[in-house]
Amino acid sequence: MPPARSTEPSPWILRFAPLVPAGAPVLDLAAGGGRHARLFLGRGHPVTALDRDLAGIEDLRAVRGCEVVQADLEDGSPWPLADRRFGAVVVANYLWRPLFPSIVGAVDADGILLYETFALGNEAYGRPSDKAFLLRPGELLEAVRGELQIVAYEHGLLESPRPAVKQRICARRSARPVPLGSASQNGP
Repeated sequence: MPPARSTEPSPWILRFAPLVPAGAPVLDLAAGGGRHARLFLGRGHPVTALDRDLAGIEDLRAVRGCEVVQADLEDGSPWPLADRRFGAVVVANYLWRPLFPSIVGAVDADGILLYETFALGNEAYGRPSDKAFLLRPGELLEAVRGELQIVAYEHGLLESPRPAVKQRICARRSARPVPLGSASQNGP
């Protein structure tokens, strides 16, 4: 059983949401209840909310600017979004390692990847506890290496809303080289 779903946007996603280019399309992958789809719709972005189970986002079908896509990302089918690109790809509390190349590849020029999920050590605090669903140290860094520029990265224990070990990254696909010394790698 997965951990209980929150209805509030993740503080990590909220922190970096302003980096998404204005009006750029956003992909909420494994959207669950749609908390991040709703956040970005409220910020004026068109959103594609994708999940295997649409029960938590069915109401978004009626929302202008929202595309709801049902797909099982783990059944071996091709990536359901073909060559589409997004100004932001948002993934929270979901891990299926074979998707890393498709997720990173879906980030458009000047777009960002906002990803956070559970990491090794979380088994001491509850579910998920299966190591197959827990990130190894630095795994998100490796997933974007050579493709995206790191804006921020964290790995450690979060106390709220419940104790959990998480890894999270904000990374950007630069459309052009960033001059050395002009950007911080530690935050926006």
